[in-house]
Amino acid sequence: MLETVLERPMLALATTSTADAVLQLRVRYRQEMNCQIVHDSIHRRDGWTVTYMLNVDGVTVGFGSIALAGPWKDKPSIFEFYVLPEHRAHSFKLFEALLTASNARFMEIQSSDALLAVMLHTYARDIWSEKIVFRDAITTALPANGATVQQLTSDKEIWNAIAQRQGGAEYQLLLDGATVATGGIMFHYNVPYTDIYMETVESFRRGGFGSYLVQELKRCAYALGSIPCARCNPGNVASRGTLQKAGLVPFAHILNGSIRDN
Repeated sequence: MLETVLERPMLALATTSTADAVLQLRVRYRQEMNCQIVHDSIHRRDGWTVTYMLNVDGVTVGFGSIALAGPWKDKPSIFEFYVLPEHRAHSFKLFEALLTASNARFMEIQSSDALLAVMLHTYARDIWSEKIVFRDAITTALPANGATVQQLTSDKEIWNAIAQRQGGAEYQLLLDGATVATGGIMFHYNVPYTDIYMETVESFRRGGFGSYLVQELKRCAYALGSIPCARCNPGNVASRGTLQKAGLVPFAHILNGSIRDN
């Protein structure tokens, strides 16, 4: 007489852990992303995140992270979810386990994270874009139009910021002794990526100074062994144009959403 063997249901669990305990998985995650990860640094801020280990039948297969301090103080949000490639057939069950364990009701993701983007569009509603993320793609040769870039942060402070992955370097653009634009490079991102920011004095706008400063900040970032990136509000047409004129191109959105009720 033949016995019928019933397949045992797969058990997916999410249990609280630490960023250090899943460090090797986070290294794999960074390698797969292969880009600036906008919220990478918050793992290093005490009390800002809770990390969950993801398991299938007792085997560690991934991790999930919840942001719950700073801008997320009143809306704890899932911002990372990684599953090893060979276990991604269980991705939905693992994400549901993370939802159950964390009771998170919001998500904030980088759209270049393909797996988490799928989870966002499966489980969330009221999705909206907070920022466009730009990466460098084109080397430009914009004219200075008489302006010069001045470094405001000492070399020692800059190298300390790079080593500690926090802080940055500040610069200003001068024309005939007057400041026409200010900007800088921030280093609190995954190695080797940095984030460029700038602002042009209102009376000097539409003169090409903003794009020129971004171009020069890119050059400074590369000289420091870093890869420049940038962000701006989706509705800020002027900033989008300034970044693109300096050779930065859009590659992702920072998307927010609310977890749907079952």
